[in-house]
Amino acid sequence: MFHHVKELQFNARVTKPDVRFAKLLLEQFGGPNGELKAAMQYFVQVFGCRKAAPDKYDMLMDIATEEFSHLEIVGATIQMLLTGVNGELKNAADESDLTKMLDGKAAKENYIHEAMINPHFFIVSGGTPTLTDSVGNPWNAGYIMGMGDLTADLRLNIGAETSAKMVYENLMKFTDDVLVKESLRYLMTREVAHYQMFQAALDSIVPNFPPGILQSDPKFSNKYFNMSKGEDFKGPWNEGASPNLGENWEFIENPLEHVRETNGFLEEKVSGTERTEKSVQKDNKTLSAERKAEVDEATQPENGILSWSVYEDSINNKNNVEKGQDSNKQKKSTTKKGLK
Repeated sequence: MFHHVKELQFNARVTKPDVRFAKLLLEQFGGPNGELKAAMQYFVQVFGCRKAAPDKYDMLMDIATEEFSHLEIVGATIQMLLTGVNGELKNAADESDLTKMLDGKAAKENYIHEAMINPHFFIVSGGTPTLTDSVGNPWNAGYIMGMGDLTADLRLNIGAETSAKMVYENLMKFTDDVLVKESLRYLMTREVAHYQMFQAALDSIVPNFPPGILQSDPKFSNKYFNMSKGEDFKGPWNEGASPNLGENWEFIENPLEHVRETNGFLEEKVSGTERTEKSVQKDNKTLSAERKAEVDEATQPENGILSWSVYEDSINNKNNVEKGQDSNKQKKSTTKKGLK
């Protein structure tokens, strides 16, 4: 269950209102790389590992909850940057003097322009944050990614944290408000922290490559196809040993000729690796059985009943009752001995 504390996790502050930057900051409120996307992505992923991987469940739920805290920080910052808009729009009986919120530098024509490019703040939301990105596209669940496998989901989360970090880094270039930058730097830093948490969690799963269970075909897992003309470059991505499987990269200079020579890869041979089709199929069966056994063992019903939670207070009360019963038995036993 959730428990809300009214103070922000980080004390967000602004120096002065700034409608234009408030619009940009919506990217992290309702955008595809924003805080709500991250919170919901991790929150959805936790259900699949509640029983089978309770340690990863704990981590994902903690980070998801923190992301909701970050959403609150972003929303509060946007609201402070919109200071003046909501109040002026409430002044419905008279013509609003919105020039105050831009230090008197903009005339009525400028506000009409602002309303045209960012109608939500002025027309729809009444000067409050909207669940959209910076250009008004509404948030949607299509942003959320999850495959139901931790070796895949943790990699997706590392990517999500990378994107969010870069958005904050870019946002910091578009404001001169030192207090707003202070909040953005904090939020950016937490993305870096979460990145490391997800990486550490991934590293704790053995094996974790490739993502999922089925192993790759050894005929094609170490081939690098030179698919472009011009100057070619070599590096650890196409020469030497591959980083995860330790296979020797094979640089295919002329992919078209190679495809024709192998009858569209139907006659491709395994080379540059110790893996074989037989060893791959053996690994597939072994890992499949291990993962299935882990899930089956963790999700066995107790007395024919599946229960999501075990309440600590209930356990403590039960233990206390049992201890009390044992104590009473000992007292009765002692009393009987005394009577004898």
